[in-house]
Amino acid sequence: MTSSPTPIQPLPAKPLALTCHPATPCPLDLQLSVSLAAAGSETGAGWLLHYRIAGDTAGLLVPPPRVPGPADGLWQHTCLEAFVARAGEPAYQEFNFSPSGRWAAYRFSTERVRDLPAEAAAPDCAPELVLVEQPQSLELQVWLPREALPHAATGAPLVLGLSAVLETRDGELSYWALHHPAARPDFHHRAGLAHVLDLPPFPSAPINPA
Repeated sequence: MTSSPTPIQPLPAKPLALTCHPATPCPLDLQLSVSLAAAGSETGAGWLLHYRIAGDTAGLLVPPPRVPGPADGLWQHTCLEAFVARAGEPAYQEFNFSPSGRWAAYRFSTERVRDLPAEAAAPDCAPELVLVEQPQSLELQVWLPREALPHAATGAPLVLGLSAVLETRDGELSYWALHHPAARPDFHHRAGLAHVLDLPPFPSAPINPA
């Protein structure tokens, strides 16, 4: 039996707040934040992403549970996302996480240009999603294995864009992000990957939490 991932060091100590793009105002009173930690488990190392939506979550349309696995088009409904790249490099990765338990991982050679050979060569490492719903909050914890992330490169820190699409029960979509660099929502805009990560090193061997 493997244990659940155990955080090594929170990154950052306080959750990062996402804001709604003014071009797509959300009719619900919501707050959205994400925290990130480097973590290790018996099966290896990776990231823990913790998305939290608080407030009038009863008005959200949440995709029903599905068999976990990859799926396209998750961003058309309520979906939590992460964009990761190396500073100074045009290539980047996109991850989509649905409350349904389904996910998607894409690689791009430059803005919105899919790198299908890189996707085909990528290791088979599925994220793990855990959803917790309460009367006024919705939380999605995502375990993202190290193998799914960009390879380490000396002198090239990781830059991160965190975002979300929220759908109301009336079918309205709002777009949330750490930073909105354009007049319309555009999570692929490179200026949106504005958070520089000062990551601690991953453990060289699996961690066995006590």
